[in-house]
Amino acid sequence: MPAAAATGPAGPSIARFGLGTAAVGRPGYITLGRDLDLPAGRTVEALRERTHALLDAAFAAGVRYFDTARSYGRAEEFLGGWLAARPRAAAESVVGSKWGYTYTADWRASGVPVHEVKEHAVAVFDRQVEETRASLGRLPDVYLVHSVTPDSPALTDPALHERLAGLAAEGVRVGLSTSGPAQGEAVRAALAVEFEGRPLFAAVQSTWNLLETSAAPALAEAHAAGWLVVVKEGMANGRLADRNATGPDTAALRELAARTGASCDALALAAAAAQPWADLVLSGAATAGQLASNLSAAGLAVVPSDLAGLAVLAEPAEAYWRTRAALPWA
Repeated sequence: MPAAAATGPAGPSIARFGLGTAAVGRPGYITLGRDLDLPAGRTVEALRERTHALLDAAFAAGVRYFDTARSYGRAEEFLGGWLAARPRAAAESVVGSKWGYTYTADWRASGVPVHEVKEHAVAVFDRQVEETRASLGRLPDVYLVHSVTPDSPALTDPALHERLAGLAAEGVRVGLSTSGPAQGEAVRAALAVEFEGRPLFAAVQSTWNLLETSAAPALAEAHAAGWLVVVKEGMANGRLADRNATGPDTAALRELAARTGASCDALALAAAAAQPWADLVLSGAATAGQLASNLSAAGLAVVPSDLAGLAVLAEPAEAYWRTRAALPWA
C-alpha cells in the first residue's frame, strides 16, 4: 500500500499520484471539454485503447495506484485486461475500486435520464464484489463504498458491516468515498463505525481541490487514525484546467501559473499533494498530454505562501456542489 511521502524541495514524489479511470471508462461523464479529449466514436474498443495507453504512460512514469469503480462503465474491465497483459504492472500496482453505484447508461454519452443508480445495500455489495473480482481478475487492494453521505445505510447496517469485515479479513483495505457538502460529517461518522470492537473502515477517497476545501479537517482526522486518504477531483472536473480556469474566480491560480511557468492543473494537483493528510492524489486525465501535465505536479513544491495566495479560490461547499451537480454529462 502506498505510504505518504514527504514533500521535498523538488515537490512531492511521483508515488503520491494515482490515475483514475472515471473519464475514460465510459462514453459520458461530467468533465468539462470531453468533446475535445475523447475519440470521436467513443466505441468500447476506442476507449479501451485510450485507457490502456494512459495506464501504460502512467506506469512508465512511476504511478502505481490505479482507481476505478463499478459505475465507471467498463473501466474495471479495461483495467483488468491491462493488468492481465502486463505481469510486472499486475505485481507492482495497487488497485482501488468502488461499489454501490450501478452503471445504467448502456454505453450512451447523452440523452440518458440517469447514468448511474446508487444503492448501499447488502444485495448490491454481494453482486458487485463478484463483478469486480471477475472484471479485475482479482480482488482490489482497496474497496470503497461509493459516495457515502451521512444518511447512507453503509454507516449503520450491521449485516453490511459483517460483509465488509469479511472482505477486510481477506486482506482488502475497506473504506468509503464521499461526495456532497457534508463530506466531513460522513468521514467522521465512518471513523466511529466499529465491527466486533474494532474500526471497520481504513480508507477514504474524498473531493478536495482549491475550490472545495471543506473536508480537510475530517480528512486530517482520518489520516491521524491511520487511514489511507486519497484525493479525488483535484481539478474540480476540469474547472481548474488551463482551458477552463479563465474567470475572475481563478485569477490567483493563473497568476501563480504565470509566475512559475507551471500549468494550472499541475499547480492544482500539487496543492492537493501539499496537504499533510493526503496520501495519494488522483489524476483524471483523458489524454496523454493531460496526464503528462498532471504528473508534472510531482516536480512542483507548492510552499505555504503559495497555498495562502490560492486560498481565495475556495467556495462555500454548498455552492461548489450545486455547480458540480449542474455540469452536463457529455
